[in-house]
Amino acid sequence: MRLPDRAGDDCSGLNPMDSNVWEHMRISKTATAIILLVILSLPSMAMAQIRYIDLTNPFMRKIPMAIPVFKAMTPSSAETQLVEGISDQLAAMLDFTGYFKMLDRGSFLFDPRTGGITPETINFGNWTTVGAEMLITGGTLVEQGGALVLEMRLYDTFKGTMVVGKRYRGTIQDQRAMIRRFCAEVIQALTGRPGIFDSQLAFVSNGTGNKEIYICDFDGANVRQVTNKRSISTAPSWSWDGRYLAYTSFARGPSQIYVRDIKSGAETRFTFSGVQIAPMWVPGRFELAATLSIAGDEEIYLLTGGGKMIKRLTESPGIDVEETWSPDGKMMAFTSKRAGTPQIFIQDSSGDHARRLTFQGQYNTQPSWSPKGDKIAYTSLEAGQQNIYVIDVEGNNPIRLTYNQGDNEAPTWAPDGSLIAFSSTREGRSRIYVMTAFGTDQRRLLVLPGEQRAPEWSPNISP
Repeated sequence: MRLPDRAGDDCSGLNPMDSNVWEHMRISKTATAIILLVILSLPSMAMAQIRYIDLTNPFMRKIPMAIPVFKAMTPSSAETQLVEGISDQLAAMLDFTGYFKMLDRGSFLFDPRTGGITPETINFGNWTTVGAEMLITGGTLVEQGGALVLEMRLYDTFKGTMVVGKRYRGTIQDQRAMIRRFCAEVIQALTGRPGIFDSQLAFVSNGTGNKEIYICDFDGANVRQVTNKRSISTAPSWSWDGRYLAYTSFARGPSQIYVRDIKSGAETRFTFSGVQIAPMWVPGRFELAATLSIAGDEEIYLLTGGGKMIKRLTESPGIDVEETWSPDGKMMAFTSKRAGTPQIFIQDSSGDHARRLTFQGQYNTQPSWSPKGDKIAYTSLEAGQQNIYVIDVEGNNPIRLTYNQGDNEAPTWAPDGSLIAFSSTREGRSRIYVMTAFGTDQRRLLVLPGEQRAPEWSPNISP
């Protein structure tokens, strides 16, 4: 079978579940192959240049989106049992982005399960009448051997045109990965960016009675425990490619830094004397910064991922800690007490030209540099309460994002800069929450035994 000559070949003549254009991809740690069949791409380059969602607009209007229950193409009992769950998963993932207003299926005038799902069979007036500006239809087929074929299309209902159309083939257990891949295609088409669907979050939880590192998918699903040191493990940090996780552990008494290969589970333990805390990977390199006390005072050093010293990055009378890198790795922000109270400072990667960033508030910590490079999120303590702020990299326009809802701390940016995760005690125990980069749509990510803190968002990780 012929592969497309390039991504985005127009396959608009294809019928549902009938294609000879195949693009192979591999997903998941089980190395299960899912075959992506490109059934439709954007009709023209002009359509590809349209941006339906402006990520820079803090007053962005949510797009009304209709996602009816998918159509069982046979229908067999196996397909009938799957369609509602698959449709719900897709709606939940897209709703998580904060870009869409999901319409109630009870208001729909048409049920695609009894009709067509392709452009020529859809009466778009049925959807604009109920307020839908975007529509996603889908079909499922369970083949005789048990393989799942999943077909999804995104439409602009007012133009009556298809924006994205894809078909995937894999096992029934791969359905979540198929949906994630389609969501990434949708967000790429509507924003020009791939979204967050292949990202994960690392965080600290004490649900076992000890503080251990856990990871979960971008939306809080698929939680799994990473460490089992039966001690205090904290401050997780992802490498730029998502392959490694660095963290601090007190498993052997004093604090030590560990680097863990996520797939193999192999770990390297750093052996410097004194304090070792707060590792943070350098973008694009197998290097990280961390706070060490090998010279007495707690300063930031640049280290290899294997635990070798490269150089010292800070030198001041007060503690320097909690470093975060600009996306290009040329600048570093960090918390320092050199001004008397904890404040955020910025310097270049050589260790020179340090300047103070925060002046509002007496206690500013936990900086996190945005993926776009123009803002830094941080935690500020005022009147006995911690809240999340963002500030531009010149130190102007600090904006508060959380208000009067317990302590809010440890901000971390999603890989596309659209969302911020953080921990909050607004419901009593500390939990992980997410909000948009402008502070809207604040909601809890997950609920687990114990408390959860110190979230760290990964890059999008290739399957």
